[in-house]
Amino acid sequence: MRSNRVRVLAGVLFVLIVTVATRGQQQRQPPDPAKALSNQVTAVTRNVLEMAEDFPAEKYEFKATPEVRSFREVIVHAMSGTVYAAKAGRGENVEWSELDAKNYKDKAAVVDAFKKIAADLDASLKATPPTRFAASPQPWLSVIEHTGEHYGQLVVYYRLNKMVPPASRPKK
Repeated sequence: MRSNRVRVLAGVLFVLIVTVATRGQQQRQPPDPAKALSNQVTAVTRNVLEMAEDFPAEKYEFKATPEVRSFREVIVHAMSGTVYAAKAGRGENVEWSELDAKNYKDKAAVVDAFKKIAADLDASLKATPPTRFAASPQPWLSVIEHTGEHYGQLVVYYRLNKMVPPASRPKK
């Protein structure tokens, strides 16, 4: 009788282990390419938008050196890539078109425009059929790289101002 209980418990334990292991493998499946690209574009855009919202308005003209763009100008330049991705994602025949930083004079104007541009990108990504992503990862790979490069540049601007970028702060 005791050995029957042990066998039953061993069987239950075996089924439980197999179930947990199977679920773990299912959860580790990478997302499909469309989802992966969409998630990465959204994440890097969100990181730069969060910096635009977080960086002090009085430091928006900060430059790491006199020869480089100001914080405001870098944000506007990164927004140009977001505009390009949204249009290209919708299938528009689009060339890279640089937004003019002079049209975004302060933090409020930059953040307001960036929120609208990010929402347009989000709508474009949601409307893009998975087959479009599967046919080619462009323009999304290029925009991910471009925005990521400028995210890194903006991290330096934060650090030079003795600030911690939002994504590097401990989560509450």
